[in-house]
Amino acid sequence: MAQHTGVIGCQKHMGSLLNRKGYSGLQITSYPSRSLNFLQRLHQNNSTQDHVLPNKVNLKIIIVGAGLGGLATAIALRRRGQSVTVFERAPELGEVGAGIQIPPNSSRLLLEWGLGPYLEGKAIEPTTIKFRRWENGEVIGLTRLVPDFRKSFDAPYYVVHRANLQLSMYKLALDLGVDVRIKSGVRTYDPSTPSIMLDDGSVHRADLIIGADGLKSEARKIVLDGEDQPPQRTGFAAYRAMVDVKRMSSDPDTAWLLDNPGQNCWIGDMRHVMTYTIAGGKSFNMVLSHPEDSDPSTWKQETAAQEMKQHFEGWDHRLAKIINMIEGTLKWPLLSGKPLKRWVSLSGKLIILGDAAHSMVPYMSEGAAMAVEDGAALAEILSLITSPHQLYSALKVFERVRILRTGQMQEASLVNGKLWHFPDGPEQRARDAAMRPEVEGKHFIESPNQWSDPMTQVWAYGYDAEKEVAEAWREHLDVSSKL
Repeated sequence: MAQHTGVIGCQKHMGSLLNRKGYSGLQITSYPSRSLNFLQRLHQNNSTQDHVLPNKVNLKIIIVGAGLGGLATAIALRRRGQSVTVFERAPELGEVGAGIQIPPNSSRLLLEWGLGPYLEGKAIEPTTIKFRRWENGEVIGLTRLVPDFRKSFDAPYYVVHRANLQLSMYKLALDLGVDVRIKSGVRTYDPSTPSIMLDDGSVHRADLIIGADGLKSEARKIVLDGEDQPPQRTGFAAYRAMVDVKRMSSDPDTAWLLDNPGQNCWIGDMRHVMTYTIAGGKSFNMVLSHPEDSDPSTWKQETAAQEMKQHFEGWDHRLAKIINMIEGTLKWPLLSGKPLKRWVSLSGKLIILGDAAHSMVPYMSEGAAMAVEDGAALAEILSLITSPHQLYSALKVFERVRILRTGQMQEASLVNGKLWHFPDGPEQRARDAAMRPEVEGKHFIESPNQWSDPMTQVWAYGYDAEKEVAEAWREHLDVSSKL
């Protein structure tokens, strides 16, 4: 919520309240408060659902990459009336991996964009997130998602298979009129024209090129003027796997995890296991994080399953049973970037976003959500410019807002990696004691569980990417008008 600042702002607001009767003037406060949020929601719910405004400046935009970030950006821009073409190297779409979480800060945007019908029967809304002690599964932390998150953040917390999410977004993009071209790898970028050359030698020009080309982004190298800053290994890796729920349902030691669609995360010394059902409840998704310093080029995927089981020997016997049901797994290095000095090329005609700009470990489950926010913020700010001459300024404002937001989320993700991985000892006992009130249903004002901590919740899940960038643009215009 925007706040007045300074004594003058407070005095003006007090005067406004004193001079109005009834509830007239109840919009914002000069002090930090969420007491008026219900009125904002009331006004939003009573307004038209189609709040998209026509552009004053129509642009021809090329997006490189049809991953989650590229498709989210394409959808957001096309809904604003922009001409969008997406080029994707892969011969077909289908994200590698297993489950993915869609927290409210991104589900709110996706549902507003019309993705709901495309996800029907594919997404699941977990009721809770339970953190469990590694050795016996005792619940030591608890976040209530249903109905709390919908009430607090006006959007659900979903889990879904990555491939189902990508294909749903792809279908929506096509229905909106986005031109998506697969089997179209990009050989080179020309940020000055701007244009791209494909592997087949064809050249495609636009007003703006967006590099949503992932961790190994070629666009990032150009934006950073040849001094690439790729994400670095964190000393951790993750096994990703899925278990058939039919096998789990036949054993009482594992069937109980299917009775209530919730997330369960066992945490212990340098390791954790996050689990939840996906694919409409047909598969059980598992992500098993562990320390790993060796070079990924030396890994043998054929021995990954056996190595995975060794990492979690001695853990909760019920968890061990599920791990033993895993027939195959893939091992992934966990990488994290640091905030880049810029996302916009010196020409002002090439930008990067998504993993190309802000890769992060998955411990806050916000990597894809940040890419969705990127797309929403970019489409919003481009809809506000009134002249092509404002494009560069708008991109720089977008860059400033998004570097701050995503850099803080990179940090929060790494913080979770510390909080979850304490060895048994004083820090672990203090953490568990600090989470006890949420488990017992008692009132609390802080928690080491960042999903439950009230302040972290509002920052992470109540964030409005479109509103934040629009306010930043208005501030930029105000400052510029006074120069």
